[in-house]
Amino acid sequence: MHSSHLWLNSKGRTDNKMFKILTLNNISVAGLRRFPRNRYEVASEMTHPDAVLLRSQNMHNAVIPASVAAIGRAGAGTNNIPIDAMSARGIPVFNAPGANANAVKELVIASMLIGARNLCRASEHVSALKETGDALNAAVEAGKKQFVGIELPAKTLGVIGLGAIGVEVANSALALGMKVVGFDPAITVRNAWQLSSGVEHAETLDQLFQHADFVTLHVPLIDATRNMVNADRIKLMNDGGILINFSRDGIIDNAAAIAALDSDKLHAYVSDFPTRELIAHPKVIVFPHLGASTAEAEDNCAIMVADNVKDYLENGNIRYSVNFPEARMPRNGAWRMTMANANVPNMVGQISTLIANAGLNIEDLLNKSMGGLAYTIVDVNAAPSQELLDAIRAIDGILTLRNLGKPV
Repeated sequence: MHSSHLWLNSKGRTDNKMFKILTLNNISVAGLRRFPRNRYEVASEMTHPDAVLLRSQNMHNAVIPASVAAIGRAGAGTNNIPIDAMSARGIPVFNAPGANANAVKELVIASMLIGARNLCRASEHVSALKETGDALNAAVEAGKKQFVGIELPAKTLGVIGLGAIGVEVANSALALGMKVVGFDPAITVRNAWQLSSGVEHAETLDQLFQHADFVTLHVPLIDATRNMVNADRIKLMNDGGILINFSRDGIIDNAAAIAALDSDKLHAYVSDFPTRELIAHPKVIVFPHLGASTAEAEDNCAIMVADNVKDYLENGNIRYSVNFPEARMPRNGAWRMTMANANVPNMVGQISTLIANAGLNIEDLLNKSMGGLAYTIVDVNAAPSQELLDAIRAIDGILTLRNLGKPV
């Protein structure tokens, strides 16, 4: 079934269109302010929304209205969104990669220091002391010997995943005097430019783990990354190593990590994903999913995703979508149509032929593809007729057709 979003007034413009944004979680006000009140209605309950904004709400079992043209996740991970189903409907899913990078980086650096200096266990020890006065001072001095730690300079950090967060962690660790080894076979050109030349490149994961004192993960949870940190790879680390996971639960084999802690192969395991087994272990430092929990990160994520959803709704441009190709074309005063379609031969040819047969001239055109999905932006010199829109919509493989009219 094809869907169509025809948002025009009688003059072929979009200026009277009120876009409706449904929020499924508390979204930072800084992001919501990006939607002008004279053109946007934003609420946590509404019918026929044009877009959905969320953070951690699970959408896999939700009924997503046919009116929805875009979904925006105010964060990087999108495991809570049915990506494949949205792709099949021609709905782009936007996220905010890098907007929370500094927040996570700071927590990773803090976790290396906490683990290396035994700070949590030392604090718990002091909190349990009952003595007072000179007796307390004596107990403090007697107890501190068991919490002797290590310093970071000259230690080796392995960084798995060199996206926005991994790059910041790697560069910051270098500044602290550490040797840094990174692994990411799919690193983007943008992130490669931002990565310090001092970061060494590992050809394989096993190579990264060899002689690492610390390993930190910054990859999504997919089949290829599930339990990627297992018993065999932990054995390759230096004795007394520290694992850090602010990425996703399931990437580290927790049973293997606990066994390594019990044997003193690992000194500490810092995780942002509590389980009953991890909470119970004295060498595990576990946080309540704090990775991006700063006011600044929440603002940055909300602003980034709101701007990109707004640009898509108004102009059809796509940036930072997890399932659609990046496609941005400036507005030049022409009438604009956008199409999401199956990535099959002659799709652009069919669309262009129909436009020409309707007597319209194409003033600009952009076509991008990503896997089995393609996206086309077409600017024409006059308002497309309903007959043309119906004809394009009838092309086999068209998923969505949006008629955006002239720019406001």
